[in-house]
Amino acid sequence: HHLLIVSQEKMPYTKKSIKDLADEELKGKKVLVRCDVNVPLDGKTITDDTRIRSSIPTIDFLKSKGAIVTVCSHLGRPKDGPEDKFSLASCAIRMGELLGQDVPLVSDCIGDEVTKIVGEAKEGDVIMLENTRFYKEETKNEPEFVAKLAAPFDLFVNDAFGSAHRAHASTEGVAKPLSPSVSGFLLAKELEYLDGAVAKGEKPMAAIVGGSKVSSKITVLEALLD
Repeated sequence: HHLLIVSQEKMPYTKKSIKDLADEELKGKKVLVRCDVNVPLDGKTITDDTRIRSSIPTIDFLKSKGAIVTVCSHLGRPKDGPEDKFSLASCAIRMGELLGQDVPLVSDCIGDEVTKIVGEAKEGDVIMLENTRFYKEETKNEPEFVAKLAAPFDLFVNDAFGSAHRAHASTEGVAKPLSPSVSGFLLAKELEYLDGAVAKGEKPMAAIVGGSKVSSKITVLEALLD
């Protein structure tokens, strides 16, 4: 429930999903999609591609409407700038296999190369930007970084439920300059489940809460206890 409250109060895009957009709002538009492709890797080998598979319905829908789709995501916890082991190269290859088309990986997530590749892309193309956490400004949600990340795009779709509780540049920051900012199918579905379970669930209720960082779960547990 806490996640839902955070999402509604801080993040304008949860109020509308891509289903609410008219065709003309998508055709030929440059769409930045925040996915969660933070998959487990063994070297360069993806050991579980569930998160990439989960992002496909939203990307397919945007493609079908003639949008130019650019995916951004984080992977792991890079400490000091780019690290090869945290590159999204394997994710771009796997996404391309699932979509049945080439998904080029841009070697950065901001800057001239991104602007050029996105600008030259055609309707239905899918591009992936390199790991947003290669910049410490991402987690700090720094306005200058947000502006650079948002610059090449017309609108924003957040489909990263696993990162939606964090007010980072690529989840919360870009929702402000890019309009419309809406949720993708995965995020909308997860929020529906969450709201339905908490608001309409039978009492007494049990919650199984997983994850490696207890500190980030305490507020959720407190909200559930209320």
